Amino acid sequence: MARLVVVSNRVQAPRDASDSSAGGLAMALAAALRAYDGFWFGWSGGTIENFDGKVTVEERGGVTIATLPLETQDVEEYYNGYANRTLWPLFHHRTDLTAYERSYSEGYQRTNKRFADALAPMLEPDDLIWIHDYHMIPLAHYLRERGVKNRIGFFLHTPWPARQLLETLPHHAQLIQSMAAYDLIGFHTEEWRDLFNDYLASREDGQRIDEDRVRAFGHIYRSGVFPIGIDVETFAQASQSETAQRTLGRMTRSAEGRIMMVGVDRLDYSKGLEERLSGFGQFLHDNPGWHKRVFLLQVTPLSRDTVDTYQDIRERLATLAGRVNGAYAEMDWQPVRYLNRNYRRDQLAGIYRASKVALVTSLRDGMNLVAKEYVAAQDPEDPGVLILSRFTGAAEQMKDALLVNPFAREELADAILRALEMPLEERQRHWKSLMEVVRQTDVALWRERFVSALATTGSGTEKFNQAMRLGHI
Repeated sequence: MARLVVVSNRVQAPRDASDSSAGGLAMALAAALRAYDGFWFGWSGGTIENFDGKVTVEERGGVTIATLPLETQDVEEYYNGYANRTLWPLFHHRTDLTAYERSYSEGYQRTNKRFADALAPMLEPDDLIWIHDYHMIPLAHYLRERGVKNRIGFFLHTPWPARQLLETLPHHAQLIQSMAAYDLIGFHTEEWRDLFNDYLASREDGQRIDEDRVRAFGHIYRSGVFPIGIDVETFAQASQSETAQRTLGRMTRSAEGRIMMVGVDRLDYSKGLEERLSGFGQFLHDNPGWHKRVFLLQVTPLSRDTVDTYQDIRERLATLAGRVNGAYAEMDWQPVRYLNRNYRRDQLAGIYRASKVALVTSLRDGMNLVAKEYVAAQDPEDPGVLILSRFTGAAEQMKDALLVNPFAREELADAILRALEMPLEERQRHWKSLMEVVRQTDVALWRERFVSALATTGSGTEKFNQAMRLGHI
């Protein structure tokens, strides 16, 4: 059986199968690597004075991981620069925050070449290579230049931007042309895949062949929709664990008979955190009868704190949370509890189960797994209500959530009121439908669908590209 080689910017293999600090994606990929006897390749997270391409190989939780450090300049230009200051805001439709610096682009290409130089000698002819996310878009192109003929797939975990926005990126055509080196390109939703194909079809030689294939730049691009999910059974077990039950009890006592709502998001402008607090403030303004009866627990772990934009949003959120509390709090009630810290998966499961409403208000999101985790953690006999932004990938699947436009604070305020007043029978009906979606999009099914599609795609795509180059297509 062919090995599976997973490639991502950071390697997050769990210590073991019960590692509660690891995310569901890491657990699913680790399970695949154990089954396929492959390895996980990426940046170690460390720096080195002079890059030497030396790869460290070790075992972690039954998974082989292969990592290498980068120079400080690589980290600044490739990771903090092009990945997080250029592609991330652009892919989330924030061109006002996008930094177009030539040094960032040069560092991005240079670092991907270095990854290719280090990875290529480690590959065997039958390996399936699965590259993840916007950090490594051109990696397959550089692997092909180094003679790698393996099937290579790419999965984008973020949204894909509209064509008019993508065209603001200097050398956008060069970046997208490099993606022809992939045998399969995966997206979470039909919308993201359609935007990608729309860009390709708009090129001078662009031509849609069928739903999965578009001809452009002298190549055939094949893409697919593979909506990611969570490890449903593992998360359900985590919600019943001793830690989860202890957390549930702690939160219930802390609520003192009040209804707890929850938001869990890493600190990022794409998550609609300011809009969420504004909407909650509007709800309190419109519904004084709910004062002292409800509060919002906002859990926001810090991220990318070396990037100026993230330092700014941290200050704005703290100010906004203070403003809501200053306007409505009383000596025995604080409407917003705002926390900048991480919690383990089993702790989050307890927090979710204690919350009668979850607010997921992303302004643009590839999928958003918090929505699915919240549903999986609920008590079937007394489930909470999910309020979900229409602009998440999850909204395409989870239509029985209360779907909202997070830019409209009054609409969000109305949804909060509806969620709080929703009768038990209606809550149960919504939850059952949502839970069925969560089970149907389990992360293991996502993984197997993509790997199976990649395993049967490469040679066919290669023949199409060859035929097209010869003028037969």
